[in-house]
Amino acid sequence: MEDVLQIRVGCEFHGSASERSPAVFQLQPFSGEAHKILEESWNTEPDVARHEYFDSYGNRCQRLTVPQGDFSVRYDALVRMPATLDASDPAACELSPADLPDDVLIYTSPSRYCLSDEMAEIAEKLFGATPPGYGRVEEITAFVHNHLEYAMGASTSLTTALAAYERGAGVCRDFAHLAVTFCRALDIPARYTFGYLPDIDKKSLYPIDFHAWFEAYLGDRWWTFDPRNNERQRGRIVVGRGCDALDVAMVTTYGNATLNELSVWSDLA
Repeated sequence: MEDVLQIRVGCEFHGSASERSPAVFQLQPFSGEAHKILEESWNTEPDVARHEYFDSYGNRCQRLTVPQGDFSVRYDALVRMPATLDASDPAACELSPADLPDDVLIYTSPSRYCLSDEMAEIAEKLFGATPPGYGRVEEITAFVHNHLEYAMGASTSLTTALAAYERGAGVCRDFAHLAVTFCRALDIPARYTFGYLPDIDKKSLYPIDFHAWFEAYLGDRWWTFDPRNNERQRGRIVVGRGCDALDVAMVTTYGNATLNELSVWSDLA
């Protein structure tokens, strides 16, 4: 197996706007990870001014104003990263809220899509007797993987973790939200994460170029868990992190703009 991977990632949006509309795009790999961006480029048609900024979670964002009429936005990057699987540590322990770092506490609270207070009783019934630690988060991940059926169109941008749990179906976003919710209900810090995930080992039955998963804080660091796939992967490239999907929207528009077509790539280069 190669020690490193080179992965070509990116996406292209085509849309239309009835008026000039400010927009924020979050498509670039997160800064400061194990991966290294070898090259990256943006292209907009028509050409418009844009600038990069970092939001309150450290995510890289691009601000621009899409023009009236048809427009396209394309981002492309070549990324190098270790060829190793997601890190794991069965001995990693849960910390009491009193011992958590200050910047981690926010990930123990309910959020827009992760209603951990409303699901606390369910979480306690399902996982309260499970020994605390890495193994309990693995059990939560496996439960969500088995409880939800992956079904395109089974949820909308308004679907909460509780609604997905009751419906028993959703997309990767819903899998991540539900696992995050169960963790927080048990005082385990958990954050929603999304990015590019190439199917390097050809294990998936569906395209997963853009993917959502979650991270739990155990011991002294964050660990990756993927309830949709329920197994460790290679080539995972983080784009954004936050309390839930509201914090890491790929595109946010202000005005009457419609996105009509999206293509995504995440392949070995």
